[in-house]
Amino acid sequence: MKISTILDHIDSGHMALPEFQRGYVWNRDQVRGLFDALYRRHPVGGLLVWATEAKSATHRGDGPLAAGIVKLLLDGQQRMTSLYGVVRGKPPKFFDGNAQAFTGLRFHLDTETFAFYQPVKMQDDPLWIDVTGLMQAGTAGLGTFVAEIATNPDHVAKVGQFAGRLSKLLGIIDVDLHVEEVTGPDKTLDIVVDIFNRVNSGGTKLSKGDLALAKICAEWPEARDSMKVKLKEWTNAGYHFNLDWLLRSVNTVLTGEAKFSYLHDKGALDIKEGLTRASKHIDATLNLIAGRLGLDHDQVFFGRFGVPVMVRYMDQKQGALEARERDKLLFWFAQAGMWGRFSGSTETFIDQDLAALEGSSGGLDALLEQLRLWHGGLRIEAGHFTGWSLGARFYPVLYMLTRMGEARDWGTGLPLKASLLGKMSRLEVHHIFPKAQLYKLKYRRAEVNALANFCFLTRDTNLTISDRLPERYFPEVEAKHPGALASQWIPTDPALWRADRYLDFLDARKALLAAEANKRFEELLHGETRWIDSAAAPVVTIPAPVGGVTSEEEELELEALNDWVEALGLPRGQVSFDYADPETGAQKAVFDLAWPDGLQSGLTGPVAVLLNETTDVLALASAAGFRCFTTASEFRGYVETEILKLEAA
Repeated sequence: MKISTILDHIDSGHMALPEFQRGYVWNRDQVRGLFDALYRRHPVGGLLVWATEAKSATHRGDGPLAAGIVKLLLDGQQRMTSLYGVVRGKPPKFFDGNAQAFTGLRFHLDTETFAFYQPVKMQDDPLWIDVTGLMQAGTAGLGTFVAEIATNPDHVAKVGQFAGRLSKLLGIIDVDLHVEEVTGPDKTLDIVVDIFNRVNSGGTKLSKGDLALAKICAEWPEARDSMKVKLKEWTNAGYHFNLDWLLRSVNTVLTGEAKFSYLHDKGALDIKEGLTRASKHIDATLNLIAGRLGLDHDQVFFGRFGVPVMVRYMDQKQGALEARERDKLLFWFAQAGMWGRFSGSTETFIDQDLAALEGSSGGLDALLEQLRLWHGGLRIEAGHFTGWSLGARFYPVLYMLTRMGEARDWGTGLPLKASLLGKMSRLEVHHIFPKAQLYKLKYRRAEVNALANFCFLTRDTNLTISDRLPERYFPEVEAKHPGALASQWIPTDPALWRADRYLDFLDARKALLAAEANKRFEELLHGETRWIDSAAAPVVTIPAPVGGVTSEEEELELEALNDWVEALGLPRGQVSFDYADPETGAQKAVFDLAWPDGLQSGLTGPVAVLLNETTDVLALASAAGFRCFTTASEFRGYVETEILKLEAA
């Protein structure tokens, strides 16, 4: 099929470019390479489409949808988006990405090379032809381009040759691309995904979520934008979720299942209703988690894939939960996050948890029993706080205890439960024993950044304490604000406040933290302590995972790097990425900042930024297939030279 025909089909609705989750990810070099190959009539690969029914007359093109059938472009989205953008002079309606990737493409008639517009280099050279301008003019306007070139005496001798090259360039839209169709009633969502991934084994993998969203958008073109509006709201509130996560919640509301294949038979009206219901319950869930547990931002929001399960339950109850029911659900969410319930095979565990809620014998008790049997006991022991770094599984638990309990700031004596206003009142991680002092005494990095050495204080208090040892500043705090130290689970024995007793201090505080955690969880159960008191599996000592963010400064540097990446139109990475065993969910390592699917999903491999990490962390990440960068500047250089391939303007 000719390229021009394919573009016409997109406009008329015979073919729909699906709004895949990852959006448009090509850069300028890839666009330039595509047009260079087409100009030279080199093969650029065929297209794979899925012919399936559309249940409504709405579509993404500019014309009416072809009668009842839409062809979803499974393989070739990036190529056709680039061709559409350059040839039509505008992005397709569904476009989501950086339009600069295909804006301003030029072709040099003498060297027969493609480049993007650079004023200094091109403005005085009439042989640089605007490719979009030529495509818009078409064959009828070709004479105008030739006549303009002929007015320059230096080019008269080559006018015929240049005219031929212009015709060849314009002829790109007449190039035939092979179109392979997947069709037939037996072609289910799972089968189509499998076909695509087999055909495209060397390129971008298509997930079931991608294909489900593609089909949804063929019937409801505004679906993706509607979902992005909600995602933006949550981002502004401090939570960075993605389309896959939101679609998973829509799926559980509508079908009670985690697998996207169950959305296959849902029409546009169903999806709209499902999005409305899911968004309402997600808002309520986030408010519950933030208000009751204090987990109010990304860094402490563990177990986010527990939310689709909570959303399903709340939808069944129409949002009307009694206090005991609400707290039991929150108990399950926090426990699932602590033990890494969703760090392994996410879809499998969501399905198991949804199944536990169903039927006459299902419900919250069945959900908790399933969690207990999976993990082997829900009581917290002092050893569970042995982790270190801001990426430790129990770091959010420490934050949760601070917000749920009576923890008080050591500078003001005020409770840290409520949101505090003002830059200097923002909660910060404080090293109880200062890092510099501990390193001087030859303590190891994991000991210096032990979770039991962390507490939360206002920034002003943090700065005031500076790098003094507890034996110096603890007496001052206790004198000014009696009980403030104990409110943050500080051992009361002054002998443990000395640096030479630091390891003993850690052991004592871990015991206090475990006791507080069990107390708070018992409160959530309203006396039904059998979930905590039930026999636990034998305690097995598991080595603490390696790696992780170790300071407020590192966290701020990583967030700034993430903001920079997002400003370039690329996806944010995951801070304190939980690298876990896919079967057991056991945490193996914490990577400071990671893109497990790459910065351009399917086109580039996994990437990790590892600041100040040891060689064992780097070795583990490398063995897992991550490309590692140990400084922010190295990572920025990689993005600029290999991902964006920026050109001087």
